[in-house]
Amino acid sequence: MYKFFLFLCFPIFMFSQKQKIEGTVLNAQNEKLSLVSIEVYNSQNILLKTLTTNENGIFTLEGIPENSVKLVIKDLEYSKFEKDLDLEKQNQPLLIVLKKDIQDIQEVVMTKQKPLVKRKIDRLEFNVENSNISSLNAWEILKKTPGVTSSNDVLAIKGSQSILVTINDKKVMLTGDELKNLLENTQGSDMKSVEVITNPPAKYEASGSAVLNIVLKKNKIEGYRGVLSSKYVQSQYAKGVAGISQYYKKDKLSVMGSYYRGTGTYYREGTDYVNYIEDQQRWVSTMNRKDQNKSQNTLNFNVEYEIDSLTNVSLNYSGSFNPKSFGTYNVPTLIYNSQDVVESNYTTINDHNSRSINNTVSFQADRKLNKKSKLTWTNYFAGNNNQKYQNVLTYLDFVNQSPKENNFVTNNKSDVQLYSTQFDYQWKNDKWELESGSKYSFVKTSSQLDFSDNENGQLQYRADKSNVFDYKEHNFALYSSLSYNPGKWNFKAGLRAEKTDLEGVVSEPYEVNKNNYWKLFPTLYAQYTTEGNHQFGLSYGKRISRPSYSWLNPAKSYYNLFSYFQGDPKLKATIIHNLNFTYTWKEWNLDFYYRKEISPSMEISYQDPSNNNLIYHYTNIEKGQAYGLSVYKNFQIKPWWSLSVSENIEHNENYFIGIDDLLYKNKVWNWGSDVSTSFTLQKSSDWKLEVGHRYNSPAIQGTFRISSSSATYLVMNKKFFNKKLEGSLMVNDIFKTSKEKISTKYGNQDNYFLDYRDTQNFIISLKFNFGNQAVKNVKAIKKADEQDRM
Repeated sequence: MYKFFLFLCFPIFMFSQKQKIEGTVLNAQNEKLSLVSIEVYNSQNILLKTLTTNENGIFTLEGIPENSVKLVIKDLEYSKFEKDLDLEKQNQPLLIVLKKDIQDIQEVVMTKQKPLVKRKIDRLEFNVENSNISSLNAWEILKKTPGVTSSNDVLAIKGSQSILVTINDKKVMLTGDELKNLLENTQGSDMKSVEVITNPPAKYEASGSAVLNIVLKKNKIEGYRGVLSSKYVQSQYAKGVAGISQYYKKDKLSVMGSYYRGTGTYYREGTDYVNYIEDQQRWVSTMNRKDQNKSQNTLNFNVEYEIDSLTNVSLNYSGSFNPKSFGTYNVPTLIYNSQDVVESNYTTINDHNSRSINNTVSFQADRKLNKKSKLTWTNYFAGNNNQKYQNVLTYLDFVNQSPKENNFVTNNKSDVQLYSTQFDYQWKNDKWELESGSKYSFVKTSSQLDFSDNENGQLQYRADKSNVFDYKEHNFALYSSLSYNPGKWNFKAGLRAEKTDLEGVVSEPYEVNKNNYWKLFPTLYAQYTTEGNHQFGLSYGKRISRPSYSWLNPAKSYYNLFSYFQGDPKLKATIIHNLNFTYTWKEWNLDFYYRKEISPSMEISYQDPSNNNLIYHYTNIEKGQAYGLSVYKNFQIKPWWSLSVSENIEHNENYFIGIDDLLYKNKVWNWGSDVSTSFTLQKSSDWKLEVGHRYNSPAIQGTFRISSSSATYLVMNKKFFNKKLEGSLMVNDIFKTSKEKISTKYGNQDNYFLDYRDTQNFIISLKFNFGNQAVKNVKAIKKADEQDRM
């Protein structure tokens, strides 16, 4: 029994041999190189064995019957390496340094590139800097990352939209449009890679089913540089963004600052259809939403100082200021009888405006304890303040009733404050790595909804429809993970424990909800690489998805007289189990996966025939599960021509309790496809062209069934004046095929809406670089997890 246990825990011990020589493969920058193939030949030039370096660039030479051998490395990115070795005299570890392979072909200097996609034990790495889309912004690059799908500006990984976005492994404290604005103002030229982490290790927050980590290039060379950029977007209406980014590094000091200002008009088309079986009526509402935002301001400042060779400190500030977004919606609704004749109608005039202010400040200190270990301390504060005002006037003309008017006014204010502190410890040698840490966070939110209407002939405050919601949450977490990389086998395991204490207080009707719980989140990984570079991986992870703070607010937020949104203060966190089996060979990447969700939380809609209301409600459904296969492959057809194929097929099931208290099952086979081809038209000026097509077959979400959609895009970019000026053109949704139909149909529920988010557009971008362009971005500061729910 003890041998079986030893085999499970430390399988390498069962196969290790006494006589062996270890080696490490590096590049000229002293970076350890993983997945490098090393061929071992005897004196007759006969191949004896092929070795592969692990994630730390280490390989082990053992079990060789010859005394003299030759090591040969043939790598696409580096020059060929050969070394004769006398095994009897070699008593020290080998150190192999590979040099870049630069070839002169027809007077064009070409540097061989890394593979676009690399599979690591716990993530898939997409090499942005060697791709044809590095001139785009971070938002567009994420949408084109293998394994990531996008539908109407919503990102998903393997069908799940519960995604945590990080920069250099540090949490980004924005969501929705604010996150999109930040990423649109992040230059792709500053990005090294994007990591798709479907089973995040224990050091990551337990929230979200997957992580998208943006890795920025490091700030290595001293000097100053700046970037002036502008972007013009023409869709239904025009939009624009302009800004400046500046970077400076001198001795021990690194500074980055940026400011972007945007303005424009945003448009969205929608039509609601509601069939009331009881009354044999059909209600049809047409709403074309047009909102103007003349001042969108994004500000970032980051300073990093090296106190000594062992200690670094960082201070970061970021702010987002949108003082006023406003618009007036004119929404006609026609009511058809059983003979499909219009017998009633009403028109809603919705005059509204909103503002938002977000401020974040963070401080981080890094201390190297010795060559193998370091300690990091991070403090974070965030404030989020929003206000939404609307004045809704309704003209009603119902059959057998006199025409009349109704007017109501709502003013919704919310304030979120977050503080967190975190310690992280890391120890690492050639084969072992230990990570451990702790975190405490406190969140306080306050939401107030004031409702007034003219039910008594004049506009009066209504206490029964107004609401105050206060929420507090304490979260304490401990984590530890251990990885072991002996060679062909790689192992990693971790455990994260999180304790949550929360309290929500509702004013109308008065109610107090308290809850506290401990949750454990284990992660397990195993990876094996054969001599022929076939790579197999198996991983498991448990995650949690806590509801956004606004989803906990039970106040009714009215869209019009007959429709509103309502949250739920008793929402439960969703528990997610992820299981993945991966296979990689010659840039073929396959991922078989299974996902189980316990009490998924999501927005659903239902109609109430007693008062003809259509209600959008955030709630928990019973359960959900999905299994599928993802495939990615990049074909380098010619040095100047490549083809990228990303496919995902999935079977998804959602179980929910209907308003008739019956259990329903919503299921679908979903296919997501992203095919693109890229051309280098001129190497010297980085003149590149890419054409792509994305397709999503019908999908589900709780009670909803979502129709298929697709989009075709074109991207072209070129550099001028010794690469100081960069210009790009992008055309999205060329054939305007991204419209969706979202429907609910079960029991007496029969409604759907058509949605188009103004995705057909063209974008012209210009960027002027000045100063020393070898300087890269300073690293981002670690941020907390809770603001993702703001």
